[in-house]
Amino acid sequence: MKRRTIIAGAAGVVAVGLATFYVLTVPSTISASAFPSRTPSIANGQTIYNASGCANCHATPGQDDRLILGGGLGIGSPFGVFKVPNISSDPTAGIGAWTEVQVVNAIMRGVGRNNEHLFPALPYSSYQRMALDDARDLYAFMKTLPADARPSEPHAVPFPFSVRRNLGLWKLLFVDRQPFVPDPQRDAATNRGAYLVDALGHCAECHSGRNALGGIKPSERFAGGALPDGKGWVPNITPHPDGLATWSVADLEFFFSNGLTPEGASVAGEMAAVVRSTAQLSPADRHAMALYLKSLTARPGKKPVKT
Repeated sequence: MKRRTIIAGAAGVVAVGLATFYVLTVPSTISASAFPSRTPSIANGQTIYNASGCANCHATPGQDDRLILGGGLGIGSPFGVFKVPNISSDPTAGIGAWTEVQVVNAIMRGVGRNNEHLFPALPYSSYQRMALDDARDLYAFMKTLPADARPSEPHAVPFPFSVRRNLGLWKLLFVDRQPFVPDPQRDAATNRGAYLVDALGHCAECHSGRNALGGIKPSERFAGGALPDGKGWVPNITPHPDGLATWSVADLEFFFSNGLTPEGASVAGEMAAVVRSTAQLSPADRHAMALYLKSLTARPGKKPVKT
């Protein structure tokens, strides 16, 4: 009898634990009721597309057209290799058959068409700050882009990281679903820069140190850090001597337009793709981004010296 009681108690604990896990990990989405009828701005959608760097990851490798979004890029990380999916307008291989609500929830909430958690290789921990109308305009612009029939490749993510339901717990730690709020202590241009850098450009996703769970360390935000695959270093972009202390606002604006540093060096690698996007923005938006970066808290973060 005692043994049966223990087994029954253990089973009850397991059941409660599973129920709690289920409740805590239910995907949270933006309701369809939040999408009233409106006329989208394709022009604004194009701005959001460029500011958000969609082409940086999703453009089909091996070709230079920033509007062909067949995916295929592999992103290495301590959790496995994430294969960037096709997000072209193709109804089968891409997202052409997805509704506006489904696409916006993928971007801002990290929830897929089948109500599954998406891996945070899609930087929805930053995109969650995007204004809903901007996300809707982005969707409208993407619908105008060419279809690409290239099928998406599967991720190479081992167990237990492959269990998407676990991402519900990750989101509890790193996704608060709060919108961008302008800082009343900043002027309009610097707040515009904050929105472009933090919510759309998701610059902190690469230029920050991360903890063992893959979350950004607040104390190392924008201070640089190792590339996800461990094969390089992303520089400090705060106004610290380890970072951009010697760069002026004009230097940053110039860099965002053509990828040239104050020393005359040309950017390469993944940042070159970023500059191809920022170069499409208006001079006012590049100026706003520069103002904001120069206003950041200076944090140390020097590239490690090889020994």
